[in-house]
Amino acid sequence: MDLCGMKIGFALTGSFCTFSKVIPQLEALCATGAEVIPVMSEMAATTDTRFGKASEFRDRIENITGKKIISTVYEAEPIGPKNLLDMMVIAPCTGNTLGKLAGGITDSSVTMAAKASLRNENPLVIAVSTNDGLGASAKNIGALLNCKNVYFVPFSQDDPDKKHNSLVAHMDMIIPTVELASQGVQIQPVLYR
Repeated sequence: MDLCGMKIGFALTGSFCTFSKVIPQLEALCATGAEVIPVMSEMAATTDTRFGKASEFRDRIENITGKKIISTVYEAEPIGPKNLLDMMVIAPCTGNTLGKLAGGITDSSVTMAAKASLRNENPLVIAVSTNDGLGASAKNIGALLNCKNVYFVPFSQDDPDKKHNSLVAHMDMIIPTVELASQGVQIQPVLYR
């Protein structure tokens, strides 16, 4: 599938430990010729962690995409009425964001961008990253798997011996998932080993 010319929102939420795997996929997506519009949750855009400084992540993402990051609800709201995106990707998508999406809560830049994209019946691709994917977030994953126009990047347990409930998407599968989602197809298998 040719992604050249597609307008794709790419949102990062606060699973900071996965940024090192997600950002190369953002670069690869831009290399396809897609116009990538970056979105960051307020937490991801402002929080320094042991994984890096927020300002460095923001600078890197804006340099890769050539666009200013959307990081407020106000900035994300026009996506829906103006139909600014062909597709939305959330990578990484935390358990908190999963819960908000499943519950229809739009109180962040990422959930507003996702809602705005779905309102136009455009695909939403989710790359889950949560320590409670087989716990409290399992019901939200199940609810979203059953939603129209929602597609999951294949995921698996990232450390079944030490973190029994933790799930993480295979970030290297973002582009193949996006390609199929653009055709209305969920990549298989979703549960990946």
